[in-house]
Amino acid sequence: MYRILIIEDDFSLAQIMKKQIEPWGNEVRLISDFQNVMSAFAEYNPHLVLLDIMLPFFNGYHWCSEIRKISNVPIIFISSASDNMNIVMAMNMGGDDFISKPVDPNVMNAKIQAILRRSYSMTGTTPILEHRGAILNLSDNTLDYEGCKINLTKNEFRILHTLMEQKGKIVSRDTLMMNLWQDDCYVEENTLTVNVTRLRRKLEKSGLHDFITTKVGSGYIIQ
Repeated sequence: MYRILIIEDDFSLAQIMKKQIEPWGNEVRLISDFQNVMSAFAEYNPHLVLLDIMLPFFNGYHWCSEIRKISNVPIIFISSASDNMNIVMAMNMGGDDFISKPVDPNVMNAKIQAILRRSYSMTGTTPILEHRGAILNLSDNTLDYEGCKINLTKNEFRILHTLMEQKGKIVSRDTLMMNLWQDDCYVEENTLTVNVTRLRRKLEKSGLHDFITTKVGSGYIIQ
């Protein structure tokens, strides 16, 4: 089952498209908050995006550009403005295809299935993790927050990756140390404390305050 995200402010049309896509065995989610598209994108981690051009607050070109900063997920633009200039611009901004309104369900599903086959027959989607608007990109070991890319060291990335994978759960110090230093016979426990402290400072400097919580005697948690 593939996850498909529809970014369309015409709710009636979006619902119709959802009903036309789901019988093909796909899961579909609609965007409702057009100011926080990236948070919804990161949380859902879709296999394909259907993206309208004319949207509230920011247009589809803007959101396509933001998605392309962190993911190579296939994007199909949908618009009634189907002149050559808009089609060319959509492709140049990182779109993979274009569907004209009114949407023909047969054409839409044919294009969706073709792109999904091409994109995922050999490879999967670019993995990301999200929490509080912070997006951890597993393909290049960076963290994106409010448009800024935060570079992480190998240890900082492994700590954050482990905690974000288990968000809402306490991760013991032993588990973190095992994930960080699998090949070493012995590592001083203070080394983990130093790495967590440096990571916290880096997160706080970027505006992510209290992102990692210490549970005394137990470990750490992101909640």
